Amino acid sequence: MPLGWRWRVAKAKQLLSFRSEKYKPELGRVGSRSCDRLLQTELLAPPREARRQVGKDDVTIVIPTLDEAEGIGKVIDEVRECGYEKILVVDGNSTDGTVEVASERGVDVVRQTGSGKTGALATAVQYVSTPFLLVMDGDCTYDPRNIEPLLLHADAYYEVIGARTVGKENIPIINRLGDWFISWFFRLLFAVNLSDVCSGMYLLNTSQARKLEFLTGGFDAEVEIAAQFANQGRVADVPISYRKRVGRQKLSSARHGLTIVASIIRLANVHNPVVLYSGFIALSTIPAFAILAWIAYERVAFDVWHSSYALVGLMLLVLSLQSLSVTTISLMIRRSEQRIYRTLRSQEFREPGSVE
Repeated sequence: MPLGWRWRVAKAKQLLSFRSEKYKPELGRVGSRSCDRLLQTELLAPPREARRQVGKDDVTIVIPTLDEAEGIGKVIDEVRECGYEKILVVDGNSTDGTVEVASERGVDVVRQTGSGKTGALATAVQYVSTPFLLVMDGDCTYDPRNIEPLLLHADAYYEVIGARTVGKENIPIINRLGDWFISWFFRLLFAVNLSDVCSGMYLLNTSQARKLEFLTGGFDAEVEIAAQFANQGRVADVPISYRKRVGRQKLSSARHGLTIVASIIRLANVHNPVVLYSGFIALSTIPAFAILAWIAYERVAFDVWHSSYALVGLMLLVLSLQSLSVTTISLMIRRSEQRIYRTLRSQEFREPGSVE
């Protein structure tokens, strides 16, 4: 029997220990699916008492910027109000005074090498000295109060993504549909249950972030990071809120969305090629059924039998069914690997030490 949503909300709040009057996340409005995701993230992690408590001094807030003069000042002020003093702004050659606004507030500002988010992250890990780093955009869309629930899982995963579940109305409908499709496509190819791989707020283990090898460029950093950690079963997400952006949008919804989808395919070719290729071959089911349906129509309507086409249709059908079987088996193996990783991690956390 499905658990009631009220119980799920209460249990999620209890598990995540949201007792602070200063910080009250809007779990009451995220819905049952998001609360299920919270419970899954918590229950798949090692026991809470076995994890090292991560404090605010253990994390550096990394803010990649590109012409964010309108919002960066407010973002820095809000981050400090939440008690985070280690802030690093990585600027991608802004021309609107972003660097000056950030420098006036006394935070560290560096110029990135490379382009897009991948260049910003590759630059950031060279300067971060804390065990963890949290990436968030500089356009005021992410509330710094959402950092706390990510920190609760910092020592259990290499990456904790803030899944945008509250405030979706602040995301343009085209972007919302694109994010949904990209996340669905990512789950399909990497067999990992993530609901928002395009989120711009996520927590990383610094030592593991330094080992990342970026194969893509531009604004594909989020999916590439998730892909590399998904192989190890060390990525999870928790629901957060999303606000209206300050300043103009930098990304083109259609162009960058297609670029990200292409990047997911390239990453699957590297990290999960069996599922990728067998999945594409399984699509031959479509022409197989089309050919066989046409042959059946010709036979019934005109009493004409196309033996050669029937053979082609049957061969395509057999090929597609075999590929579908390979895809299913590969996904089952991948999920088994992830369960083994979680079991080993739970055993690891019973001994002294941390995620390294």
